[in-house]
Amino acid sequence: MWRYLGSLAMAVLMVAAGFGVTVAAFPEKPINLIVPYGAGGSTDVLARAISTVAPKYFPQPLVVINKPGGGGIPGRVDVAKSKPDGYNILVGWGSGEDLTVPHQRPLPYDPFKAFETLCRISVHTHALFVQTHSPHKNLQELIAWAKTREYVTSSVATKGSGGDVGLHVFGKFGGFKMQTVPGAGGAEAITRLVGGHVDMGVVHPSEGLPHVKAGRVRGLAVMFETRDPAIPDVPTFRESGLDLATAGSVKGLALPAGTPKEVIQYLAAGFKTIAADPEFQKIMKDVGQPVLYMGPEEYKPWLLKAYDDYGKFIKLAGVETK
Repeated sequence: MWRYLGSLAMAVLMVAAGFGVTVAAFPEKPINLIVPYGAGGSTDVLARAISTVAPKYFPQPLVVINKPGGGGIPGRVDVAKSKPDGYNILVGWGSGEDLTVPHQRPLPYDPFKAFETLCRISVHTHALFVQTHSPHKNLQELIAWAKTREYVTSSVATKGSGGDVGLHVFGKFGGFKMQTVPGAGGAEAITRLVGGHVDMGVVHPSEGLPHVKAGRVRGLAVMFETRDPAIPDVPTFRESGLDLATAGSVKGLALPAGTPKEVIQYLAAGFKTIAADPEFQKIMKDVGQPVLYMGPEEYKPWLLKAYDDYGKFIKLAGVETK
């Protein structure tokens, strides 16, 4: 391990030399992984998986700090306003708060000016779940029932997220009124469904799987181009007869704008090794989150395209989630 750390440090010095600076002392203290959602959700699970494996590749601990509430925005503001020195990293960069919310309402910052894109770790789907005792065995049965109601309710991680937008499109395409009930993250959303407070819920497979295994909920459909390997028996919306697919939920990392390029490169290299680590791969597989690493040079343009695509999707579908 120490041989690897020495090599990594040398690589950082070589990168830094190209910018006329040195970050040989970085990191000198623990690095904060800021999760702008509650504990137990998919973003929190990802951050804790990273933190578990990080000691193999970083000389300082990576500490998970949850800052839930406000639809994931306050936690982002805290990172954006922090000193751009690499010690505060936003976990969840590329979530709905970055790709869909800016199309719907003003934010106290410009997402693509307030942050430096670091890397992408995972992308996973939005899946529709119902309680196990629900009489609806498939999506078409659920739609037929929903049309007989004044409105139906569904829990969702946060207001304006990709899952929230997808649910409104579901209601529009299905011909019924959808009322979403946002929370402080996926853990709260699935808890609300398990408790019987809503008719359905859209969360990530990693958040629904424990309850599937416990016999509390079952999946009806996945809002994605293909089935999710974490729940392979659950069909997509398109397979179920409804032409609906979202870009999924992106789990990336970001830093405050102005963070030195050599620090970004150092951190990106470290996270790339974590993403390839067998222990990390196993943890992520066990919780239903596929690992799809992408470095800063690739991730930023990918993210911008996803942002533009969501804007077109919201406009064309006539979605109103304010």
